[in-house]
Amino acid sequence: MIPFTAAQPRPTAQVSPCPACGHQLAVAFLEPFRQPLATIAWPKSEEQARAMQQLPHTFVRCTDCGHVYNRDFCYENVPYSEKPNLMFNQGQIWTNHLIQTADLLTGYLPKGGTAIEIGCGEGHLLRHMAAKRQDARFIGFDPSGAFATDGRFQGRPELFLPELHLEHLQPDLLICRHVIEHLVNPLGFLQAIQFYASRFNLRTRIYLETPCVDRAIENGRVVDFYYEHYSHFTTQSFTKMIQRTSHEIDLLTHNYNREVISGIVRVGNQQAWLEIDHQATDFRQQAQISEDLLAIQLEQWIAQGKRIAVWGGTGKAAVFINRYRLDAKRFPLVVDSDPAKVDTFVPGQGQRIRFRDHLLQHPVDIIIIPMAWRAQDVLLEMETVGIECPQVMVEHQGLLVDFLRDQHPYATVDMSSKAAPSGPHYNPQRGTYWSAPTANPGQKTSPALS
Repeated sequence: MIPFTAAQPRPTAQVSPCPACGHQLAVAFLEPFRQPLATIAWPKSEEQARAMQQLPHTFVRCTDCGHVYNRDFCYENVPYSEKPNLMFNQGQIWTNHLIQTADLLTGYLPKGGTAIEIGCGEGHLLRHMAAKRQDARFIGFDPSGAFATDGRFQGRPELFLPELHLEHLQPDLLICRHVIEHLVNPLGFLQAIQFYASRFNLRTRIYLETPCVDRAIENGRVVDFYYEHYSHFTTQSFTKMIQRTSHEIDLLTHNYNREVISGIVRVGNQQAWLEIDHQATDFRQQAQISEDLLAIQLEQWIAQGKRIAVWGGTGKAAVFINRYRLDAKRFPLVVDSDPAKVDTFVPGQGQRIRFRDHLLQHPVDIIIIPMAWRAQDVLLEMETVGIECPQVMVEHQGLLVDFLRDQHPYATVDMSSKAAPSGPHYNPQRGTYWSAPTANPGQKTSPALS
């Protein structure tokens, strides 16, 4: 490599997420240039060739894993569904590599097992494997539909979708050869396979194979870097990508004189991911139920003729007002203690935001404080200026609950570590800031925050 000299200014680092490891910082790898597609266009005439679109090649390199990728790549510029990404598979050395790979992979297939090749091209590898294992099922996915199955495997002219095909086809082995370098987000694709294999309780292996650019970088070989290959894997970037997919790595090796790198990883064991999935599902379902329950609660108050005010008109309060459809006709009164927000309007619903002191002359039956975690501050402010209200409500577990009378996590205090605050309405025996009468005087109140 030509050494760097001080006379050559170094370009600045740039924020550009790495498709292999997710690291956010990259540095310029090649001076930007434009060229047409190199491997998939196949123009039929000189005129077509000269008229081809000149596409941006802005190759950068991840400062963490050393991955090289085209920052300005656009997947839509590559017509994979119209033309196959053809490889020359007839060379003797390459053919031997295919045969060795077929021997290796068939050994991972159980009797009667299923192997899927993602981006199978013309199907060379699957035909080799099917010839060795007639007891197994072989399926090839390629959007070009250019495969020649010879009846040995099932060809599917479509993209492989982990969320759909893993569950339906239950593969024992996934093969992904010379595909990940074309994907916009190869790490995301592999992690999606890991996630759905875990969800569907599949213990599946993935065989990955891709060009390795270690030698190209070592020898200053520029011709390896072209548009169709968005990603150019180094040994380090390939390793980091599969480590971020699975901790069970069966194989990691170089092939074809270190010009190719391959690996086998096991997926289907990410229970931690599934736990987060379960938590997210529970939260989403609870939010949907809450939307209905809270709407019923609000309607009941309106039917009872309750005067209602919402404290806060922006931020979380605006989210609350919009999510639960507190329209300006039914819920016209919105107050805020920030003078800068007064006489502006609630985003989405349009209530004019009034200053909090409006409640001194226009008392209400219920004050709703959407930002429950700040409710104690609001109560202290109400005490300070003399605003009184029979009920102050916060959202908890899908309902609006009384801040002082109901159980919730927003009004607890460690009285041993902090002195109890004082104020005209603070009652240290009851542990509350509020002196309004309760509907049930014997009901236990929530202790107050300090």
